[in-house]
Formats: sequence, C-alpha cells, structure tokens
Amino acid sequence: MTKNTFYTAIGRFERRTNGCGRYCPVIVLGGTEYMMDLQEMVVWTCLNWRIVRKDEISALYQDACSSSCFSADRSLETCVERLLLRGLLVNGKGETEYDALYDLLSPLYIIPTDGNLFLRLISFCKLTLLSHVPLSASRKLFRKDKRTNREQQVMKLARQALLSTAEIIKCMEQGIQSLPDDQAILNGLYDDPYTTSDNISCLVKSSVSSQPVILAVANLYLRQQIMFERI
Repeated sequence: MTKNTFYTAIGRFERRTNGCGRYCPVIVLGGTEYMMDLQEMVVWTCLNWRIVRKDEISALYQDACSSSCFSADRSLETCVERLLLRGLLVNGKGETEYDALYDLLSPLYIIPTDGNLFLRLISFCKLTLLSHVPLSASRKLFRKDKRTNREQQVMKLARQALLSTAEIIKCMEQGIQSLPDDQAILNGLYDDPYTTSDNISCLVKSSVSSQPVILAVANLYLRQQIMFERI
C-alpha cells in the first residue's frame, strides 16, 4: 500500500502578450507552451520550487488566496487533478518518504538556474510581491549558493547535458565526469542491451549513489538552484 505521496510543479514561467496587448501567463515545458487560468497559475506558483504533501497544497493555496483576495468556482482538488493530467504538476509515490521522493525526482530532467539572472528576478518579485516575504530574506536569491561536493557534481553534470536525475545517478555510479556529446551519453549510460530511458530509474535505484544524488537534487531544487524539465 502506498503510504507517501509528494507533489511539485515543473516547467518555467514566462509571459506572453495576446492580441489585445495584455500579458498572459504561460508555462513552458518540453518545448510546449501551456496557457493557464488564474486558479491554475496560483496552484502552480504555490508548488514551484517546493516538494509538498497533498494536505500542504491546500494550506499554501489558502494562504495565496487570502493574501490576493482570489476566489474560484471549481474545487482545489479538481484544479490539481487537471494540472497533473496536463503534466504541469507531478507526484511521486512510495512506501517510505524516500521511495516517494525517488519516484518524484528520478525521471525529471535538470536545468541549472544559478546563472540565469532573469529567473532569479522573477523569484525575487514573486517572494516580495505575492508571498510578502521581507526584502531582507528575498535578497538571499542573489547570494552565492554554498554547495556540498555532491551538489557540485550534480551541477557540473547538469551543465554539460540535459540529464534526468536517474541518469546523473548512473554517471556517479560509473565515475563519469565529462559528457562532451550525445555519443558520450549513449556510451556511458546506455552501453548495454537492457538499459533504456524508460527503465533507467528502476535500474539505478539500488545504486550506492542513489540516495546521495536524490538528496542533493532535492536540496538544490528547494534552494532554487535548478528547475525540472521533461522531454
């Protein structure tokens, strides 16, 4: 029986201008732009750079609604299910908290954000204007991130190629530090007759590198150093 489930939002927020010259929020994910209504945008924003349980979604959503005087006709559960169906929210399930975290993070692809000033500015505005976080606390976005050795290794690999968390685990297991091209990825990660992009998460879960990488990825994400993508 599944005892634990974690949720998060994936993709990146951008603004588009419609035919009337008004700004429209969109989420870019897997090369596709997804339009969202206001309720969906509120829910997605609440879960962006967070890993939460289902009951925590409700608390975050209520806080966002109370601070912005926002209301919606449909239920929160219906909105969450629609975002899950569209792939803008993802969840992971498991017998233990680690199993659920692994199920959530292992298939997601990692994009470093530490060098993207625009993304940090968006986060700064979101924290100060929407979440009413004090200015002194929001400034932490512009401070140099202090990383463990494992976190540094994850970032180094993620900067070289678009890799899933499971693929990074395999790189650590194989001692791979350099991925100059696609052929190096195939040779290093898929050099046997049974490993595929569909089953690599299952195959590397028992690796000694599995838990350290999962924890490193989770901590980097919560500190807004990476975002998640899918292909």
